Amino acid sequence: MHKTILYTLLVAVSLYITACASPQQNKKLSIVQSGDSTILPPPYATKSNRNFSKVIGWKEDEIPIAPPGFNVSKFAEGLDNPRWIYAATNGDIFIVESNTVLSGIKRFGASVSRKIRTQNYGRSANRIRLFRDVDKNGSYEKSYVFAEDLNQPLGMLMLNNHFYVANTDGLEMYDYKTGDTSLPLEGKRIVSLPAGGYNNHWTRNIIANESGTKIYITVGSGSNNGENGMENEVRRANILEINPDGTGEKIYAYGLRNPVGLGFEPVTKKLWTAVNERDELGDELVPDYTTSVQPGAFYGWPYAYFGANPDPRMKDDPHTELVNKTVIPDVSLGAHTASLGLAFYTKNNFPVKYRGGMFIGQHGSWNRAQFAGYKVVFIPFANGKPAGKPEDFLTGFIADQSKDEVHGRPVGVTVINDGSLLVADDASKMVWRVRAK
Repeated sequence: MHKTILYTLLVAVSLYITACASPQQNKKLSIVQSGDSTILPPPYATKSNRNFSKVIGWKEDEIPIAPPGFNVSKFAEGLDNPRWIYAATNGDIFIVESNTVLSGIKRFGASVSRKIRTQNYGRSANRIRLFRDVDKNGSYEKSYVFAEDLNQPLGMLMLNNHFYVANTDGLEMYDYKTGDTSLPLEGKRIVSLPAGGYNNHWTRNIIANESGTKIYITVGSGSNNGENGMENEVRRANILEINPDGTGEKIYAYGLRNPVGLGFEPVTKKLWTAVNERDELGDELVPDYTTSVQPGAFYGWPYAYFGANPDPRMKDDPHTELVNKTVIPDVSLGAHTASLGLAFYTKNNFPVKYRGGMFIGQHGSWNRAQFAGYKVVFIPFANGKPAGKPEDFLTGFIADQSKDEVHGRPVGVTVINDGSLLVADDASKMVWRVRAK
């Protein structure tokens, strides 16, 4: 049977059953999207929850849990919301300290929530720290303030004697030579970017292709599902492509609600991204995902999700032509996991199964009855493609679900030169290091 006809029949049957079923039965219904085995519940099968975690930090003898054969240790502690990590070819490690900023009435109204009180929300250090292993013994004994007075920075990049910093409102380019311990006070803005927006969508990540001829910039949506009007989403929910001097901008892919992590798969050299999907459709909708990025492709936001599944909130502006062209992403990462960090393992220090695979940092849910995410997962790859489902790699961040307590929230993940994996645990002000024994 033709896939389109099959999909139509499945949706029709699901909608008919939903109309006849009780609310409890609705929770068990599902639809299967054409061409993919991912089973999704219908929208609103469960109510939309607000379940913010309380971060209690880590005691001196507590650490996250890695699989047998690995050691976990503290790389840095006492940082001010360490969110993203960049490893330079000379071994220097750069860590961004930045956060969501609240102001005025919004900040005052949220000041009593556990999210504000325990997760450092409301202010941003706007700083980059440099860590250096001077004697190359594996211990990063030197630390410098590399840059400050930035504007919610995230992505970093070294290219052609320049250091790039992706602030929330623009991409800055600084003169730089290997070994510098600070940046000039002012850089050159080569691209302005739309700032502000829903939840954590202030983050802007960057990466260059292998030849260094193109830079890719992630820009998340300014809303959950376009509720502020699509006229306010220009150049958002996109991955942009530019030349290293900022010229030649074009939209590389669109309909990506909040793409953050970026990486080039080492075999095929394809660009991959981790995408934080939309909220308020129920506990299991919509799955976050990681996917190879097809140039010019549309990934659904806000009209459809995870393939040609229409978002019911867009019924007055359905854009059926876009729904029908929505690309199904490669790997589901679970709904509301806040999958943000992405790193391919390109070294030889970890066991063979991890080589060439992908690590994803999941910052953790707030729009779900039971917590999801709050861990680092691993996806095995073979011949340049996913070769298995995501599996837990670094866990133990959830302290006590019954009390809504978590130790921390992993986000950025980076493989450094010695083959270890660094994990930014921003809410607990820690960076963890995972090494093979």
